[in-house]
Amino acid sequence: MLTLFASLGVVLAVAGCGGAQTVAIPEDVPPAPTPASGGIPWPAPPNPLELTRDAGLTPETHEFFDYHVHAHLDVFVNAQPVPVPPGLGIDIENPAVRHGRLEDGTDSYGGIDPPCSKPCISPLHTHDQTGVVHTESAQSSPNRLGQLFTEWDVRLNADCVGGYCRPGTSVLVYVDGELYEGDPAEIELTDGKEVAIVIGTPPAQIPSSPPV
Repeated sequence: MLTLFASLGVVLAVAGCGGAQTVAIPEDVPPAPTPASGGIPWPAPPNPLELTRDAGLTPETHEFFDYHVHAHLDVFVNAQPVPVPPGLGIDIENPAVRHGRLEDGTDSYGGIDPPCSKPCISPLHTHDQTGVVHTESAQSSPNRLGQLFTEWDVRLNADCVGGYCRPGTSVLVYVDGELYEGDPAEIELTDGKEVAIVIGTPPAQIPSSPPV
């Protein structure tokens, strides 16, 4: 069985805004087995505001831009990208929440003006499926990755992502291209940060910075 940092032998080149850098990953990583529960797909849950409160955040009637930062999240299971759903932390059923489509045909939610008549959006949310995680808040304090996963209703802790858990499954977390050894739930979602979660067989490249 593989543990989180076992057999760090293969070095992959990854492209970042400042040029290529190297990231060591385990060699000969077997595919992640399908868990009995908690496996992909992970769609947006139907109770976004309840989960926002579970994450320790307060839903608002519109976006605040006093503190406005963007982090980026990539998730891979057996080398395949897992979509980060649009509308995490947003009551997309509220009529004041605008619904649009991106050029690739995927959904986008937000642009709340005038405000909702009741709370409809978390200060931590996703507008679309690009992996961009938005903090749009009146409070100048970064949120944490664990809060986003609470809003996603997907388990995240030092051992597990969803139903994928060590030691039976390789779970690696990278922050700006560097292997992260702490509890990923505590990663602060500061501006321009790239977080990549790699479960099972890794992809050919691991992002070290948000896409341009």
